[in-house]
Amino acid sequence: MTTPELPRLKLPLGIQNLREIREGGHYYVDKSGMAVDLVEAGKYYFLSRPRRFGKSLLVDTLKELFEGNQALFTGLAAESRWDWSTRHPVIRISFAGSVSDPARLEERIHELIDENERRLGVQCSYRSVTGRFTELIRLAHERHGAPAVVLIDEYDKPDEHLRFVFLTGVSKFSKVSLFSGLNNLTDITLDARWSALCGYTDEDIDTVFAPELPGLDRDEIRRWYNGYNWLGTGVYNPYDVLNLFQKRVFGAYWFETGTPSFLVRLLAERQVFSPDLTRMQSDFSLLSSFDVDLIEPEALLFQAGYLTIQSATPATPWEEPIYTLGYPNHEVEMALNRALLPAYGVPARQIATTALKIRQSLREADWIGLEGQVRALFASIPSDWYRSNPLAGFEGHYASVFYSQFAALGLDVRVEDATSHGRIDMAVLYAERVFLFEFKVVDRQATGAALQQIKDRCYADKYRARGEPIHLVGIEFGRAERNVVGFEVETIGC
Repeated sequence: MTTPELPRLKLPLGIQNLREIREGGHYYVDKSGMAVDLVEAGKYYFLSRPRRFGKSLLVDTLKELFEGNQALFTGLAAESRWDWSTRHPVIRISFAGSVSDPARLEERIHELIDENERRLGVQCSYRSVTGRFTELIRLAHERHGAPAVVLIDEYDKPDEHLRFVFLTGVSKFSKVSLFSGLNNLTDITLDARWSALCGYTDEDIDTVFAPELPGLDRDEIRRWYNGYNWLGTGVYNPYDVLNLFQKRVFGAYWFETGTPSFLVRLLAERQVFSPDLTRMQSDFSLLSSFDVDLIEPEALLFQAGYLTIQSATPATPWEEPIYTLGYPNHEVEMALNRALLPAYGVPARQIATTALKIRQSLREADWIGLEGQVRALFASIPSDWYRSNPLAGFEGHYASVFYSQFAALGLDVRVEDATSHGRIDMAVLYAERVFLFEFKVVDRQATGAALQQIKDRCYADKYRARGEPIHLVGIEFGRAERNVVGFEVETIGC
């Protein structure tokens, strides 16, 4: 068990009730060396990471370093690298929790300043938030004889009384004085050196958590929880990994800690084609901004952790790189698409009802059953939904519902799958079978064009080497019927 003297820092795992997994010792994921590197490399920082990614624990690590609590770092990388002879007063302010009322927010800030005054042994005389905070920094420096360290989510302008400033959160707001006045604040969100500052690496999983791996499929751990990347070393979501080791069952643990209702509404309102979420593109200015007047889906999805960087074009002296975004892992793709389906009009009860039957139809190559389930899926969308929803005239709505239902099942789904002859609308690998889907929207009667395109462009060639049956499925949706009007299947033997 952790000792009372080492309440959190000696167990930097991110879930406080996970004190010890195996009898006889602790698990250490030591980020203290990177914390020292960060302090040595600069003075003012901003870092964006998704929720439950260890940001608060990183702030705690910095606090203990600057306050000179050497005993907490015994055996860790920082022990031999930090100057323990100098201590700095630390102003730590956390805006954890939501406050919707501006008056209550200002009141809460005054409470946080009160707490820091008591802890640092100073008393401010100014009354405004800005005046009190500026005075707190100056008094802390004078009282303790060393420049202050500010660990906070939001701050205005640094001065000579500050030694180090570290701001962390999920989003970087572009229309606040924080980023206009604090022009020497270094945004390290997309700095490859700090990509693994929060989160667990593959090496951490294989070494630190080696005793937990027996009985769990190592490849499945990667598929479910790995894949977050900020242009450097990729990392796992720590919250997921720790819950997996506790419960020994794969689940959408991180996703279920927050309901992305606002995000889902935004994607629906903007008529985002859900298959595009596997391959969105953006530049740095968009990813690093969060405009309160115009929230772009790419920025919100990236900053909140629902998409991550998959690749980047090389930067040149004349051009910034273009980033390709995609789902970080299986958990997010499956859970987000399940959350999206109601926004596309599918009742929640229909999602569960259809899910098991679609799986069964795919396993048994039951085409009558599969067609029936697809028809039932679209028939479940109420006519009132079409009358009142902006997605009603969006042709991509049909493919979005189809893809999101399959992705919500946790299947291996590949959209816009590139071949030498073109792109397959959707490929599904399941039950030792390959399913290739092509979609068309027609005015009324089926034309057979969807299946014919799969055949004419030889889409199946890409998968012949697998030695598995390949099923070509052409689906046509009628605009007036708002449902399937054509469903054709042809199977190529292994």
